[in-house]
Amino acid sequence: MQTTTPQKPEKLLRLPQVLERVPIGRSTLWAWISQGKFPAPCKLGSMTVWRESDIDAHIAQLGSES
Repeated sequence: MQTTTPQKPEKLLRLPQVLERVPIGRSTLWAWISQGKFPAPCKLGSMTVWRESDIDAHIAQLGSES
């Protein structure tokens, strides 16, 4: 019998939470998204959110480039 580990639910971040983790301005963030330099958000009803895992992966990638 194979057991599976229950996955932790994905945490979703709003814009202010993203900007706390990546200290850039709003206009820079949106410019980077349009240039493909930053993960695109998801629409959840009328809210714009980012997956925490996408933001963490982006931050890790930046750290490995330096």
